Amino acid sequence: MVPCLGVVFDFDGVIANTEPLHLQAFQDVLDQTSMSLSKEAYESTYLGYDDIGVFTQLAQDQDIVVSSDEISELIARKGKRYTQLVESRDVIFPEARTCLERLSGACELGIASGALHQEIETILHASSLRSYFTTIVAADDVKHSKPEPDTYRLAIELLCLAMGRPPSPNGFVAIEDSLWGIQSAHAAGLPCIAVTTTYTADRLTVANQIVPSLVDIDITTLETLVHNSQARRE
Repeated sequence: MVPCLGVVFDFDGVIANTEPLHLQAFQDVLDQTSMSLSKEAYESTYLGYDDIGVFTQLAQDQDIVVSSDEISELIARKGKRYTQLVESRDVIFPEARTCLERLSGACELGIASGALHQEIETILHASSLRSYFTTIVAADDVKHSKPEPDTYRLAIELLCLAMGRPPSPNGFVAIEDSLWGIQSAHAAGLPCIAVTTTYTADRLTVANQIVPSLVDIDITTLETLVHNSQARRE
């Protein structure tokens, strides 16, 4: 069996049950503006954006003129509100902890996320999970966030550097929960497993494999996917 060298996880909706909190933080901030964001619109259109993308695209879609300074202020207020919401509860999926414990030592683990770097670090440290990850790449670490491939490409570069290998997606697998994330992973050359924590399976069919949760992923699952992915390239 071809070895799996590493796994790159999305964060929101995969490791942490934080998508509802992001939405609530956006809504709480937007309540003080002329813009609005429904749950349906967020899930169908905006969930794949980083914070600057949500506010910028939302303003365009609702024909509202917002300056770059105002966008920056909205991002800061949303980040503050999100932190308040996260600090009030345990947001880590229990299945995520189980999966990380299972894969730790078998392959390298990283994160490629559309969230902000400090948000991820804060949650991982609070839940004692930070040590599982060799590298974290967030929206503010790259010029273009998902669905562009930059986040995954940088994560692979850093993982390969830590392993003393030339940068290549071969042997790595991405785990995602949204169409935008799957597109980002595929554009970076990674096969992708989708978990149905945020969207139903019928909306994730572009993934190489779909599972209900991280509990369903083990090293054999990953090695099989790596093997099949490489076989298709040859």
